[in-house]
Amino acid sequence: MSVVNTTQTERLGALVRAFAERRVVVLGDLIADQFVSGEIARVSREAPVMILRHERTETVPGGAANCALNLATLGARATLVGAVGEDSAGRELLERLSAAGVDCRGVVVTPGMRTTTKVRILAGHAHSPRQQVVRLDYESEPLSDAGLLARLADNTHKAFEGAGGAIVSDYNYGVACEATAGALRAAAEGAGVPVLVDSRFRLRDFKGFTSATPNEDEVEQVAGRRFEEAGELAAEGERLREALGYRSLLVTRGKHGMLLLEEGEPALHLDAVGSHDAVDVTGAGDTVIATYALALAAGADFPEAARLANHAGGIVVLKRGTACVYPHELLASVGQEVPA
Repeated sequence: MSVVNTTQTERLGALVRAFAERRVVVLGDLIADQFVSGEIARVSREAPVMILRHERTETVPGGAANCALNLATLGARATLVGAVGEDSAGRELLERLSAAGVDCRGVVVTPGMRTTTKVRILAGHAHSPRQQVVRLDYESEPLSDAGLLARLADNTHKAFEGAGGAIVSDYNYGVACEATAGALRAAAEGAGVPVLVDSRFRLRDFKGFTSATPNEDEVEQVAGRRFEEAGELAAEGERLREALGYRSLLVTRGKHGMLLLEEGEPALHLDAVGSHDAVDVTGAGDTVIATYALALAAGADFPEAARLANHAGGIVVLKRGTACVYPHELLASVGQEVPA
């Protein structure tokens, strides 16, 4: 449990309550996260595998869609720009997002495109928790149609008008590209509005924005080596921040918490909030960047935004599946910090 002063706790609480007044744009790859649950019936005679008796199938927003959904559940007005196929997964995504209040007018429904779907098979005996045993990915081809990308770039520019912040959620399926990121960069110039990046494989392609939230593994991937201690990570993270031209970099470190690297400031290490034994980390990065961006849009400085993102991450990893965080949960977590 971390230690803060009372004034800081009150300030964090005020920021959470200000979330409802903000609008944040999410540009990126929409993913359908599908969870298929079954009870173990017996071992198959055809092969040494379990036979599951199907219980239920649930499809929830993942990727950029999960990021937008987290913004909505935190009380913000979320605007989403991306693409889905003209298929059942795409329809389910848009239905779930629209029902949650996410503005999906910037999402292009594209005939012939497959909505990326990640199917997780969950198994367990009767009266026991279901555990993930395998994942099957149905991936869309990276977007390459110039007309579609131009339309997405136009949607990005229109969506950004009047927004308090923006997020690039890149899962390497092509929505976040030179055309769309360029449109976002052009719209953000001179606006004084934070634009944050979450990119699985291509962080170096998104220079000149405000901040990013890579995890420790992703920083190591960019550096091409592993780090033996936190000091090495901080030094490499600072080099990466400077190379990208960002004002800050928030590195997530799982049970080791987070590391905030801010221009002109010493590295800030944040201990993990709550239990170190995560139940499920699926989509946790989407929750972290949604909270981080929303806090900055509400007027937080980088340390305040990082602390709220740290609380949100600690909450969501204790939930099963692709999950969201709500304001009352964030306020309760902040309130549990020990005053100095």
